[in-house]
Amino acid sequence: MSPTDVFSPGSTALITGAGSGIGLAIAKTCRTKGMRTLLVDNNEEALEALTKTHFPNDSDVVTFKVDVSSTSDWQALKKLALDKFGSIELLVLNAGRDAAKSKPTSIVITGSKQGITNPPGNAAYNASKAAVKTLAEHLSWDLKDASTSVHLLVPGWTYTGLTRATPGGVKPAGAWTAEQVADYLYEKMGKNEFYIICPDNDVTEEQDKKRITWAAGDVVQRRPPLSRWREEWKQEAEETMAKMDL
Repeated sequence: MSPTDVFSPGSTALITGAGSGIGLAIAKTCRTKGMRTLLVDNNEEALEALTKTHFPNDSDVVTFKVDVSSTSDWQALKKLALDKFGSIELLVLNAGRDAAKSKPTSIVITGSKQGITNPPGNAAYNASKAAVKTLAEHLSWDLKDASTSVHLLVPGWTYTGLTRATPGGVKPAGAWTAEQVADYLYEKMGKNEFYIICPDNDVTEEQDKKRITWAAGDVVQRRPPLSRWREEWKQEAEETMAKMDL
């Protein structure tokens, strides 16, 4: 049984942050697989616009405005999902504790590379994303004997609604599209991978592996933290990573 078995007709996906970007791209993938989708966002106008543009007159697509910090909103969402569809097979937390046990289910949680390699400059953001990674890892452990697979989606540089403030609104050459991220997620879920760390057109999978390995080495080799960005360590970091065969 593969985690991608959840991408099947009649299964239901609940996707938060579905108003644009990666969440919307995953929603499109779900619909192409015949899944019923419940699209959640805090921007009601964005939800209305996307249904008109991408899912016109589609009774298997339902939208719901939610403040993710509101317990009552989550309770209302849960009731809607169960009343409308009966079960949730795919939960994408892009911004579920209860899953049907009779069918394979999956949970996808979106993190960030900054929560793994911890680059200097935005400590609070890095810490929040490191916490997301830790929670996803523990959720995977807690559900290891269940029929629910857990996956940590870590996008690279992605051209989404949050990044379209670039001059001229043109996608930078180095960025992936949200659709590429969704396709990559589907591919890696098919291999039952937990850490789904996306490359982009600037940073390859190999480069990501080397950067993560070097970052972990700060602890093992007793280097100062964030050594890759320190002037006295930059050259050694670059030379060492260039020689890595991962």
